[in-house]
Amino acid sequence: MTVTPRCTHLFQTRRELHHFLNRYKQISKERIQPQIVSLSMAIDAVDPLVVFQALAEPQQLNFYMEKRAFGQEGEPQEGVAIAAIGSAAKFTINGAERFTAAQQFIRSTLAQTAICGPAHLPLAGPHFFCSFTFFDQDSDRKPAFPAATIFLPEWQISRSGSHCLVVANVVLCATTNLEETVDRLWQTWQSIRAIRYELITPAIEHQDLLTRRDVATTQHFKQAVQAALTDIQQATFHKIVLAHAVDVTSPLPFDAIAALHHLRKLYPGCYLFSTSNDRGQQFIGASPERLVSVRDGQLKTGALAGSAPRGKTTSADAALAKRLLESVKERHEHRVVSQFICQQLAQLGLSPQSLPVRLLQLSNIQHLQTPIYATVPAETHLLDVVAALHPTPAVAGMPRAAACDYIQRYETFERSLYAAPIGWVDHHGNGEFAVGIRSALIDGCTARLFAGAGIVEGSAPERELAEVQLKLQALLQALI
Repeated sequence: MTVTPRCTHLFQTRRELHHFLNRYKQISKERIQPQIVSLSMAIDAVDPLVVFQALAEPQQLNFYMEKRAFGQEGEPQEGVAIAAIGSAAKFTINGAERFTAAQQFIRSTLAQTAICGPAHLPLAGPHFFCSFTFFDQDSDRKPAFPAATIFLPEWQISRSGSHCLVVANVVLCATTNLEETVDRLWQTWQSIRAIRYELITPAIEHQDLLTRRDVATTQHFKQAVQAALTDIQQATFHKIVLAHAVDVTSPLPFDAIAALHHLRKLYPGCYLFSTSNDRGQQFIGASPERLVSVRDGQLKTGALAGSAPRGKTTSADAALAKRLLESVKERHEHRVVSQFICQQLAQLGLSPQSLPVRLLQLSNIQHLQTPIYATVPAETHLLDVVAALHPTPAVAGMPRAAACDYIQRYETFERSLYAAPIGWVDHHGNGEFAVGIRSALIDGCTARLFAGAGIVEGSAPERELAEVQLKLQALLQALI
């Protein structure tokens, strides 16, 4: 998927911008359909989260994702952060064909898009931001998000290494008031360039006033685990992932951006993400799990399953890591996920290659991880891979159909975007998707926190409950 840029220069004056956009307004008249102009502009260093805080408004589609890079010694370096604000074009759908429909929307939108600016810079040009719910159909539980939401933002601000970029996507039609459009663009661009590199993080003084309520009782969770173990013994499925949810209420509205800032400090190795709907609800989290990324035809994914807590001392931590690496139960759970991913990629005609199992160690938990790579042919779209992989056994179970049926019967809440693909696709077909775990749905003064645990032969209800409580505590620390 490639769109050839139609101009490469930057606009030094408002008059130049007006003249350029007027050309595409005339084209929209001739073709009797809207035209989208995607303008990319390099700017001085800025934190996209700061711009996100300054420009994002409630009741509009917004998106944020950040993943820091790490050096050879494990020290954090500059990675990638990208903020998307408002929508120039959007598409929502429910149903099993959502990934195919999303591709069609992206193709049709790009067909009427002209691209201008430094195309050689990272994250230049139009990007489409996507969120997919765990299940593809509406339920009777009034989900917060449609099964698929894809949008081209009005403004995109990104940082990749030392490069910072602003992308403005402008919709022009025969009736567009060009004077107002140019004024708005020029003023917003100048505002972004003037934003200081400082995030406003108000102090929280009401931690003791938070109230917490389990959406389903912990006893229900343990009973669901025990019932799942019975089904595993009867070979109904080999693995299932059961989630637990907690509602937290605050006397003041939760600040999602402040929570993201806390998460970036607590979990620098994770994907930070936030996506919103037009009702002002925000889904945020810090996920250790990448579903898939594609760049210049090279695919990266991996298996992440099997968990253990971190130790309070160096020796205790090393003992827990050794026990995790040698655990028959945890290695089996991990192998199920790794084999599934490779099989799904092979069915798409790819030839996946796996690296040896390693540890992914976060501040409060450690996981078994297997990196997986493949080369992707031009005819395979990133969303084809997303559709093939979601949901992996790491967040659903195996076999998928039986596990998903069990999840819908035993979980008393709507998963929504929990454990589902969240990410972006650009105009070249590159992109990156994380799995929306270790996450929370924020709605004013209420936040619903989600966490899950994989159940296989050898699991114990008490241990699985302790695992989800550990994961929930990580999110709770960020919210307060």
